[in-house]
Amino acid sequence: MPEKLRALALSSLLLALSPCVGAQQPPKVARIGMLVNGTPSSHKFFVDEFRQGLRDLGYFEGKNVVVEIRYAEGKLDRLPELARELVGLNVDVISTNATPGSIAAKQATSTIPIVFTGVGDPVEAGLVKSFAKPEGNVTGISVLSPDLGGKRLELIKDAIPGITNVALLWSPSASTAVALNKTQAAADSLHLQLLSLEVRRPADFDTAADSILKNRTGALLTNPSPILSTIRTRVVEFARKNRLPAMYANLQFVESGGLMAYAHSSADQYRRAAAYVDKIFKGAKPAALPVEVPTKVDFVINLKAAKQIGLTIPPNVLARADRVIR
Repeated sequence: MPEKLRALALSSLLLALSPCVGAQQPPKVARIGMLVNGTPSSHKFFVDEFRQGLRDLGYFEGKNVVVEIRYAEGKLDRLPELARELVGLNVDVISTNATPGSIAAKQATSTIPIVFTGVGDPVEAGLVKSFAKPEGNVTGISVLSPDLGGKRLELIKDAIPGITNVALLWSPSASTAVALNKTQAAADSLHLQLLSLEVRRPADFDTAADSILKNRTGALLTNPSPILSTIRTRVVEFARKNRLPAMYANLQFVESGGLMAYAHSSADQYRRAAAYVDKIFKGAKPAALPVEVPTKVDFVINLKAAKQIGLTIPPNVLARADRVIR
């Protein structure tokens, strides 16, 4: 074989054996870390909604995304360790829920993007510089809504016209003081006595429950709280067992059998968080993504729960509900 033909044949063989330069490379598998305050059961809804949001945007676990989840099981002192664990896994972005986990994630890394949900006031908490310009590696969806406590009181008084006193369960956070002041002011204007009960950890709920029964409280009200969300089933069962009308600050309490809730849609928040993650994967920086505040608030009534405690919801209150569970 002439020299030139041998050289051409060798070149052709090498080209056939080597990868095609223009061929599309396998897509990078994105890694997301989720830091969850509660348990797999208490926060299943939130995690499922986030995953659904990812699927809606074309991210499928086992194909082009991996989601590493760490649960604090309601023990908030574990959050810093779990946050550092996610950072050690070299994830591309961290998704957090509520203020404690978001603060723990920010303390663990200043470079990995962090997307939070369920945070009251992210500015007061030191997570971002401002809502419009976060300036850093953190952004997300805030539920800054201190006025909602007063609206919840108004709705529960309309549902139970003869009520005179209400117990308020709350957990400390960056926006707690403002929310408590607003709720107290609303209680004063509605001529309601407010029994304020702090729940810092799940075990505190037993003490709070004893105080509610001792004071013969007419109704129960909750503030947004990662701790209360973790023990959601316990709180709902306590209200049902003691025939206590309750208004919750989280729609999932009603899904778990609670009476009423007036709150931002948690499903929407977690799907919006997935949209933030998508933008970051496509090159956006958290510092350039303004913090969102949900504008839609849903009022949900569970008539099954009302029947269990012997309560008839007035027609004018039912008419105001966005959704009624029958």
